[in-house]
Amino acid sequence: MTPSAAVPASQTALLVIDVQESFRRRPYWVESDVPAYLSRQQALIDGCAARGVPIVQVFHHEETGVFSRASGFVKTLAPLSIKPDFVVDKVVHSALAGTPLQAWLTRHGTRRLLVSGIRTEQCCETTTRAASDAGYLVDYITEATLTFPMTHPGSGQVYSAADIKARTELVLHQRFARIATVEQVLAEM
Repeated sequence: MTPSAAVPASQTALLVIDVQESFRRRPYWVESDVPAYLSRQQALIDGCAARGVPIVQVFHHEETGVFSRASGFVKTLAPLSIKPDFVVDKVVHSALAGTPLQAWLTRHGTRRLLVSGIRTEQCCETTTRAASDAGYLVDYITEATLTFPMTHPGSGQVYSAADIKARTELVLHQRFARIATVEQVLAEM
């Protein structure tokens, strides 16, 4: 398999998954990691745009609540600035499942995906696994993902966002994706 860094920008796409206002209304929302995340996400978006890498914005929808279209919260998380080349609406965790994304990627000759967004261990990880299984080379940009502390249902142990990010890198690394930084992927294009 070709290393993902060897794939040109013209065959690469950035996925910005579920970076939407809906999350601010969830009880688990914690603001502390948001400024650093938004800085890294914006740098990745801006760097990809400057290099001609297509940007795909993904929104998660549900029938009711803050993820419903009627809520008004299914919109870009402020103050992020993004001008997507393609917008995908999804109703499950993977951005590839039941959406026109894979057909769009195929039409554009995409071989490499850069995965970013919210939440690290949920829709970002699920999309990474599905993309790898579909034959894409995937760079998982952990610093351009955001998640929140979680409590184990059995033990009651609280896992920090950093713990969850480390676990996600552990299970994805060299199986489903290359773990990379914003600077690393941008320097390679």
